[in-house]
Amino acid sequence: MLAELSDAECQYLDDRPVELAARAARWLPSLEGYADIVQLPALLPSDDEASKATLPEIRATDMPGRKRLQSGAFAAALAPLDHPALDWCCGKGHLARTLAPLCPGEILGFEWNLELVHDGNRLAEHFGDRVSIGCQDVMAPGLKLPDDYHGVALHACGDLHRQLLKRGSETGLPRLSISPCCYHLTDRDIYRPLSRRASGYQGVLQPGRNDLRLAVQETVTAPARVREQTRLISQWRLAFDGLQRFLRGQDEYLPVPSHPARLLRKGFPAFCRWAAAKKHLELPDRVEFDHWLAFGERRLAEVRRHELVRHLFRRPLELWMVLDYAVFLEEHGYEVRLGQFCDRSLTPRNLLLDAVRASGTPRAQHSRP
Repeated sequence: MLAELSDAECQYLDDRPVELAARAARWLPSLEGYADIVQLPALLPSDDEASKATLPEIRATDMPGRKRLQSGAFAAALAPLDHPALDWCCGKGHLARTLAPLCPGEILGFEWNLELVHDGNRLAEHFGDRVSIGCQDVMAPGLKLPDDYHGVALHACGDLHRQLLKRGSETGLPRLSISPCCYHLTDRDIYRPLSRRASGYQGVLQPGRNDLRLAVQETVTAPARVREQTRLISQWRLAFDGLQRFLRGQDEYLPVPSHPARLLRKGFPAFCRWAAAKKHLELPDRVEFDHWLAFGERRLAEVRRHELVRHLFRRPLELWMVLDYAVFLEEHGYEVRLGQFCDRSLTPRNLLLDAVRASGTPRAQHSRP
């Protein structure tokens, strides 16, 4: 099946995992239930609700268009909001300013980058928003959260959003609403589930940091230019890999560090010279760069087709992570809903974990170290 796919079909199926799973189920019957596994409730607001909650362009200074729409959809999916909000890892406070008209009281923001704090507070003052951003490292030991605030985080990364889950539930915040991102950004080499139920299971999945990257390896929203750059650099890296194996006489992968953007403008030979220098490998005076570039193109075609199967596990892995978060919050006395707050075409990181502390639940009732 994979070898028969054209490049266009390969890209088409990579963007449509449910359709890919349906085709692949002929060879992997267990994939027949894939669509049911990845299906989630739609928490999407109506177009009118999302539009009303979205910050008008004239007020969205320094805010990318896609981020503006994501923030509006996220805010609309949370309505009604009954508590003042705490915007976690808020940057310039774009989400906070989006939420301000919908929330009672002042919106607080936590951000560690002092320059972003100053810029965000200037924007809030300029537009008259009830937003105040404080310079705060959210990973700091002993961090105290304000009582009776609604903790929100739109695409906070890895340990940062997990910190909100832990600190927010320990504090007993009345509501926590999180759209997670970049699960692999953690200080742990092996990920440990948050919930007691999952971590106590003998056969619990133990993904490494690199395994967790799989959950966010999607380019469905990337512009064509970015996709082409990604394809090109992948071809170059595979081409250099073939070249270095030939020169060293060793059929062994040699990891190459991240490349400077300027190399894309200088061409494949310059990339090879840069990569060789990084790995202390001397290139001969004459290298058949065209030969190795063609080699890289063939290898990329093979890799892309093999990765289709691997990519089928992106969403299930992400759901495994977020369902563990949901169980963790339930163990801390929260009632949880999980669904999608926007269409995947706006962002593939469209999961919303929305937790409300159950009435009468004592604060820190189930907290664990």
